[in-house]
Amino acid sequence: MGLGRALGLIGTVITLAVGMYFYSLQVRNLQPSAGGAPSEETALTTGVKMDLIGIANAERGYLAAQGKYASLDDLVSGGYLTIRRERPPYVFDVSITSAGFSATATRTTKGSPAQMWVTENMEVQSSD
Repeated sequence: MGLGRALGLIGTVITLAVGMYFYSLQVRNLQPSAGGAPSEETALTTGVKMDLIGIANAERGYLAAQGKYASLDDLVSGGYLTIRRERPPYVFDVSITSAGFSATATRTTKGSPAQMWVTENMEVQSSD
């Protein structure tokens, strides 16, 4: 194994470890609804947040391996990501620049939050 490949592998492992750390912070912040059992809406929101963190982790892995960020289609076709483009009523989209990315979940029906997103800082935010 060449030095370049070894460094690439080490970089990928470090990136995944950092991603998992931020993922664990996000999961820790998820609170069930006040009634004890999570409502259907809370479960939906939690699932969308987890999907966004998954997209962000895939972006970090792609960056470590390819040296750039990728579109949602490239992440899926490259095997970095296995989620669908939507979790009804939310649809996912990824915007990339040379310096970063933004993965967005936009609600297609009335309800809250209307949008949730994550950037390279790995912190999920919402419009509400």
